Amino acid sequence: MNARKPTPTTKRSTPPEAKAASKRPAPARAASKPAAAKAAGKKAAPTAAGKKAAPARAAAKPAAAKAAGKKPAPAKAVGKKPAAPARKYTVRRDLGAPIDGFFRKQPAPMRAILEELRKLVEAAAPEARSSIKWGMPFYMIGDEILCALGGHRAHVNLILSGPPGTFSDPDGLLSGDGKTGRHLKLTSLDDLPHEHVRGWLRQALARARG
Repeated sequence: MNARKPTPTTKRSTPPEAKAASKRPAPARAASKPAAAKAAGKKAAPTAAGKKAAPARAAAKPAAAKAAGKKPAPAKAVGKKPAAPARKYTVRRDLGAPIDGFFRKQPAPMRAILEELRKLVEAAAPEARSSIKWGMPFYMIGDEILCALGGHRAHVNLILSGPPGTFSDPDGLLSGDGKTGRHLKLTSLDDLPHEHVRGWLRQALARARG
């Protein structure tokens, strides 16, 4: 009986190109994974513009909150002043009273001047009505004021009623702006200009009679 000889097996050889193609670039992939993970986990650095914008927004919020919570100031009236309270005028107790009591109350030096003026007025206009108004004797012709007598501590006034130009005064003895009348101021009986007073009373009487 003949024994079979074993058939020798031939070992196939792999070409070098196939070996190179079959090899995987494991190290390169392994190295790229950590790099990618680092790149993904790393946050982007804030830009210079982003850094400046953040504080501005933070500051804008409190300012906006203050502006929203602030009440508007009340509007002020321009050019308007509060109206002054109306004056209350009381009627004097001596309104319409006879004039005799006025002369008795005056100091002696002033009373002498007033008495002389009274004589001149009553002689020039005997029909004039006299009474106390505003604390002094007034002489009236109808509803028109003829004149008035004012007594003070150191002087006396003869008040002549009439618009500007009513009374001639070449010597400049009368005082006042002339809108409603003029007046003669006297401090002594010796200074009373009788003739001038008579002339002014005639002019006042002519105006009052119309």
